[in-house]
Parts: sequence; C-alpha cells; structure tokens
Amino acid sequence: MTEFTPAPIPTGKREIDGKIYIGDGKGGLSPIEMVKPQHLLEDEMVRKVMGFLVGASEQIGRLKAHTIEDIDSFVAMLQQEYEVQPGGKKGNMTFHSHDGLYKIEVRINDFVDFGPELQVAKDLVDECLNEWSSDARPEIRAIVTNAFHTEQAGKVNRSELIKLTRLPIDDPRWQRGMMAIRDAQRVIGTKQYVRGYRRETFDGAWQAVSIDMAKA
Repeated sequence: MTEFTPAPIPTGKREIDGKIYIGDGKGGLSPIEMVKPQHLLEDEMVRKVMGFLVGASEQIGRLKAHTIEDIDSFVAMLQQEYEVQPGGKKGNMTFHSHDGLYKIEVRINDFVDFGPELQVAKDLVDECLNEWSSDARPEIRAIVTNAFHTEQAGKVNRSELIKLTRLPIDDPRWQRGMMAIRDAQRVIGTKQYVRGYRRETFDGAWQAVSIDMAKA
C-alpha cells in the first residue's frame, strides 16, 4: 500500500474522574462501556477513513497551489522573453510535453448571474404569449417555461435563456425582451481549472489524469 500520512482526527473521547466518555451525537457524553462494541468499531473506522480523506483533501489543495504557481512562473518567463507586461485577464491555455504524451489544460470559467432586467424580459415575453394565445407554438411556450424556471438557490437556467434569445421572432416587444436578457447577464466571478491528460503513444487517445476518488 502506498505510504500516506492521514490528517489527525479527534478521538471523540473524554476522560472525566478516571472514566472514559464518548460523544453521543446529541451534544452529550455517554460512558464508553454503555456503547455497543460494533458502534465503537464503526466510530474508529469512520475516524480512520476520515483521516485519510481529510489528509488527501489538504494534499490536493497544496497540489493545486503548487501547480498554479508553476504554470504562472512559466507564463511569466514567456512574458519576460517577449517583453510583455504582466497582468491583464488570463485566458485558456494548453501546454504539451515535447514527446506529445502529456498535456495540461488551463480553463477559465466565468460565473454569470442575471440582474433585474430579467424580470422586465419575462414581462415582455409574457405579454407576447398572452396576445398570441393559441397562435403561439407549444414548443415556444415550453422553451419560455424552462428558461424562466427558477432552479435551486434561486438560479435560472442560463442555457435555456440563451436558447430563447435565438428564436427567430420579429415582434418588437419580443426583441426588447431578448435585449433585456442580454443586458441582465453579469459576470460575478471566475474560476480557474487545471486538468492533466496523458496517452501511451503520440497519436493515441487522451486519458484524463483523475484526482476524483469516484473515478480513480
């Protein structure tokens, strides 16, 4: 088995007046002799596994920091080589090993939210649908319903809204509604993703290097 140092996990036990107690899950303490043996074994197993999981999570955090630092250092070296001032918005990048067997992809994803213009867009679209009544195709109504449906945490479906803006409808109110949807979009943050790939031969299929336990 590969050597790995787990993170320290508290035992959950306390000694009071010479007696050992363990947390009971309700904020209280139970005498350890009153706990079934299999429950104590389960507690030990959970804490042992959690030590490895927390340790791995912390190690992945350090790995990500080192990876981004190495990539940024390489990009800074290129900027210096070509006399480019550092700074500005970073874009997507791909780096390859010389033999073509390894590559690293850096992707920047924007987090987009929608402002109050979205409600204006919905009002305009509803106005159109109500006037068109039975003349409106069912598929258009379905797209509208999906587009303005609020998902968990109050989020709307961005892909459905974009699909809505691509419908070939000439009604001026509809067009104003689509403009309101576009104006409602705001980038509220970005996140950088780093993914590694490898292959056996220079013309083989790329295989992702997984650090997801479910895919390992």
